Amino acid sequence: MSQENKLVAEIQKNDLEVVRVSLTEYKGKDYFDIRLYYREDGDWRPTKKGLTLAIGLLPELKKAIQALDKALTQQQKKEL
Repeated sequence: MSQENKLVAEIQKNDLEVVRVSLTEYKGKDYFDIRLYYREDGDWRPTKKGLTLAIGLLPELKKAIQALDKALTQQQKKEL
């Protein structure tokens, strides 16, 4: 069982946590992982908080994020 991660992006959540986006391969299949990491003894360690999806689901995730962005934009316009 081999697993390799390639870090694609990192979002600083606060001083103690980051969200990492990475590509990974597991049992010959490609996935992407979006996971919360915490700092312990100077190293970043993964938490159980996150999700791993097959690469083929990336277009669906993109659509969901675009829908979220649109909903937030509409909500902000209503608040003005």
